[in-house]
Amino acid sequence: MVLPFLWMILTSLKTTTEATQIPITILPAEPSFRGYVDALRQSAFLHYYANTLMAAFMKTLFPVVFSAMAAFAFARIRFPGRGLCFFLIISVMMIPNPVFYTPQYLMMSKLGLVNTTTALWITSLVSPFATFLLRQFFLGISKELEEAAVLDGCNPFQIFRYIMLPLVKSALVAVVIIQLLWSWNELQWPLIINSSPEKLTLSAGLATLVSMFGTDYPVLMAGAFMAVIPMLILFFIFQRRFIEGVAFSASKG
Repeated sequence: MVLPFLWMILTSLKTTTEATQIPITILPAEPSFRGYVDALRQSAFLHYYANTLMAAFMKTLFPVVFSAMAAFAFARIRFPGRGLCFFLIISVMMIPNPVFYTPQYLMMSKLGLVNTTTALWITSLVSPFATFLLRQFFLGISKELEEAAVLDGCNPFQIFRYIMLPLVKSALVAVVIIQLLWSWNELQWPLIINSSPEKLTLSAGLATLVSMFGTDYPVLMAGAFMAVIPMLILFFIFQRRFIEGVAFSASKG
């Protein structure tokens, strides 16, 4: 895991000739930051960053909010067809994402959202995985707490807001990190829905740097390194809660 990351950093400090020469050299002969400068100058890198931040925020906020409410309903509220509805939601996880791209593109086209930043996130307002993960946590909370809240006069939303959510902070952090990683690294949908360079995300924008006529690998590696820095920082800050969330949900499965 560390070696590819280290190779990316070392390659970003090489010249184009040195990065492609045979035999391969590991350390750059004369370290240079040209790749980083060119990545910022030659491409719409700042636009990619802004689009990715916006899309990642929206594709994390809505799925976490909606999935938390749905997970609470599936775990703690009894209603007709609860098991069937949950099965249908989870079954969506078995379908590859590319299956949805054509109908989603047609919908975006009819709504006039092709080549817009809105199209990057509006198709991802819910997350079956987040619903499943949070449901596992809600199932592990003692029912006595809920019964005590009912006796105190709390309605279902108040129980969800003031009792359940504070008890599943680790799960919420895990879901937020997972959703951010998925949206930050998404490649196919941004390339399909947008053709304008200024509307692309980081992953899609970096993909445009790869050419059949030649690729400037130091620039590509420099761009990739700058793209992964925010997610690395986020993971290291919330690493403990993330591991707690995933481990607990697995133990409840």
